[in-house]
Formats: sequence, structure tokens, C-alpha cells
Amino acid sequence: MLNITLPGTGGTMPLKNRWLSSCILSLNGHSILIDCGEGTQIALKNTGHKFKSVDAICITHFHADHILGLPGFLLTMSNEGRTEPVTIFGPEGIEYVVKRLCVVAPYLTFDINFEEIKSFDSFYKKQLIITPFRTKHSIPCIGYSFEVNRVGKFNVQKAKQNNVPLSVWSVLQKQKSVTFDGKLYTSDMVLEGPRRGIKFTYCTDSRPTESIRNAAQGSDLFVCEGMYGDDGKILQAKEKGHMLFSEAARLAKDAGVDKLLLTHYSPSLEYPEKEIESAKSIFENTECGYDGKSIDLNFKD
Repeated sequence: MLNITLPGTGGTMPLKNRWLSSCILSLNGHSILIDCGEGTQIALKNTGHKFKSVDAICITHFHADHILGLPGFLLTMSNEGRTEPVTIFGPEGIEYVVKRLCVVAPYLTFDINFEEIKSFDSFYKKQLIITPFRTKHSIPCIGYSFEVNRVGKFNVQKAKQNNVPLSVWSVLQKQKSVTFDGKLYTSDMVLEGPRRGIKFTYCTDSRPTESIRNAAQGSDLFVCEGMYGDDGKILQAKEKGHMLFSEAARLAKDAGVDKLLLTHYSPSLEYPEKEIESAKSIFENTECGYDGKSIDLNFKD
């Protein structure tokens, strides 16, 4: 099971009842945080997540509402006694930016590894495959897709047909190879083809692009910014590099996702739910995200 939680859902500035947008993914005791604006550690604490479980932080871009909370967040992790290294992913210049932000947090109990996103190739982190993708904002900005792969079912008949000794079945079921009595046995001798896994895509601060549509293809959950609910604000959205509810819904429909969750609302959008129909008329399975919203994604078969 992959848990997705939105500690905050606001854009530009924190409000009395809405923290800045961020997202945390949790799988088997390990977590990845996406973005860390001002107040993220308070928002995250309100969800009940533990800071020490965060192994990596994915930064989308260098605007203050997405990164200014990092020094305090890292200090809190340090004060809670974390010693394992933390990896921070982000656009080119991520190490330069974070190190200057953290002048006010010079002493941490753990090392930070920096990974600049340049090639947009997929990479592994714990049990997740992470695929970054380009978005279109006023400065370089990155979206992220996360996938949990699932191995094929163990096929007893296939194992017997391949004369695989019973004593090595459990090893091969874990996708490992083993040599027994001088013969090599591989997992494909006992496993069926891969089964459908779980896919989650996160995108914020962007105009609609083909790269977003391609990245979100077939996602179980697509969290996408909806800066404005009113289609009449299209010129404002274009000028500032943001999206309307309806544009996010069109991406969700074209990408064939299961569910769309809107986030990153303009401070002027006090009640996003009142404008949800502009999205639902295009993609029915749309919901407004809210601070603390949590969704569990499970394997479908």
C-alpha cells in the first residue's frame, strides 16, 4: 500500500486555514516529501507523520513557497535524532540553493546527498521508481511520477515443469537467482509476468504540457495544481505559469488517470469546492485536495 498525504494545499503564501502545498508518500516505513515551503513542518506534524522517516525530498522548483521551509524542516529531523543520510532531488542548482538556505542550520546529525535532475531518466529510491518530467512555469520546474512495481505470481506448475527444486522456491519468489547442485535457477523459471503496480503523479506550478500528460498516463492518482477555478482567469494563469481547474481536468482525462486531486490554490480562492464543477464537467472523478487529505493506493488485483 502506498499512502499519499497532502500536508498543505495552498500556493504563494500560507493562510490562516491553509498551509503551503506539499505532499508526502509513505511505503513500508519509508517516506518521500515533495516540496517544503514555509510552515511545512507544522503542516506535516498535523498529519501525524514522523519526520525521521523521510529518506528523500523532491523539490519541484526554487520559488519560496516550495523551498523556504527546508532549513527548519531539516533541523527538526536532526533534533529528532536522524543519522541516516537524506537525499534532496531538484532542478540544476539544488545544492547551491539549499546550502545557502541552510546557513541558518549549519549543524545537522545526518549528511545530505544532492541529486540534480538533468536527464529526466527514471531512478530508484527505496522501493519506488521515480520519473521526473519537465513542466512549464516562470522558472525551471519539475514534476514527479512514482511507481511501485509488482512481481508476477508464483506459478507452481511452471516451477515443476522447469524441474526447480522445492528448496529454492522461496528464494526465486523474491526475484533472486540461486545455484543449487551446480545448476543456476532464475526467477523467470517460477514467476508469471509482472502484474499491474501502483502509479502516482504529482505536478504543480505549470501550464498544461504534453510532458505532463505523458508522465501522468495511467496513474492511479494524479495530484495537479489548480491555481484558479474560474475559467475567466485564463490570462492570469498564462501570465504567471499556472493552471485552471478545467485545464488540470483535461490533462487527467487525456492521460486516462483513475482520480484527480487538485491542489496549490490561489490565496484568492477561499472555497475551492465551490468551483469544482468546472473540473468535474470534464473529468468526473475529480476532488479538491485539502490540508491533511490522505489516500491509500492499493494493488488492484
